[in-house]
Amino acid sequence: MPILESTYKPSFPFKNGFLSTVYSGLLRQVRGIMQDRERIKLSDGDFLDLDWSYASTKSDQVIVLLHGLEGHGQRPYVTGVAKLFNDHGVDAVCVNFRGCSGEDNLKYRSYHSGATEDLEDVIQHLNDAKHYKVIYLKGVSLGANMILKYLGERKEVPEQIKAAIAVSVPCYLYGSAKELHRLKNKLYHDRFKKYLVHRLKNKQQRFKNILSEQEIASIKTLIDFDEVYTAKAHGFKNAIDYYEKASCLQFLPNITVPTLIINALNDSFLSAECFPVKEAKENPNLYLEMPKYGGHVGFIDKKNIYYNERRAFEFIKTILKK
Repeated sequence: MPILESTYKPSFPFKNGFLSTVYSGLLRQVRGIMQDRERIKLSDGDFLDLDWSYASTKSDQVIVLLHGLEGHGQRPYVTGVAKLFNDHGVDAVCVNFRGCSGEDNLKYRSYHSGATEDLEDVIQHLNDAKHYKVIYLKGVSLGANMILKYLGERKEVPEQIKAAIAVSVPCYLYGSAKELHRLKNKLYHDRFKKYLVHRLKNKQQRFKNILSEQEIASIKTLIDFDEVYTAKAHGFKNAIDYYEKASCLQFLPNITVPTLIINALNDSFLSAECFPVKEAKENPNLYLEMPKYGGHVGFIDKKNIYYNERRAFEFIKTILKK
């Protein structure tokens, strides 16, 4: 599919990638949305918490929203989408990954960029227990990688899934990991590491026979974290093996559901490989938009509706007309 030309033109201050990223992550607020929490049991006996919000009238459509690293179902970048879709007659479910809903999960394992088995359980739950005829998927960062991997690694996906949107996607995880370790991203890197290590220390108290305090003390970087915990807890040989196997880039040619990727050219988290021009040109179901601005999930726009949120709704409307 041809590369899409972006129309995103933020106001002058938010042409700065750092400013747009920080503002969106720390200062944005979304009001006027009410969420109900549902806990579901996963295939391996663990649990996930889902945060639901609803259209004003009964809907047969739902959008499934996946957050990024160390996010949760109340972050503005997911509630902003939920509110927009609720206002246009679509229910929304914000998925909290394992351990991200304010309560640690039961297993030693947690979540990671390629944990599509959890997304599969969520979609199966929707099909088993709900009334939705149409399902849309939208993910941000880590959650976006998960969605694209899910869509591309399976021979078939449920027929109810009609469209997907992936925003600020680290399509090649090793390349993105290296970018996060550069000096320009030190503030982001250190913040992520702080929260991840804090949560890991809490988990270690319940799993002392698996993980030692010395191993946690050895974590100095995010790659260290993936080496010490992510890889070992989820069946990978090491961090590099995790990055290679969990990256969605290799699965993009197989996607058969209409899918929009929005990656800003000034997103400091993304390496060159995270802009899959070749894959988009060769797959008629894959649409790639590369705005000049936007940073990492920082597509600030008018009336507190972000550009990527508006584009998600426009994309879905276009797909439904076909």
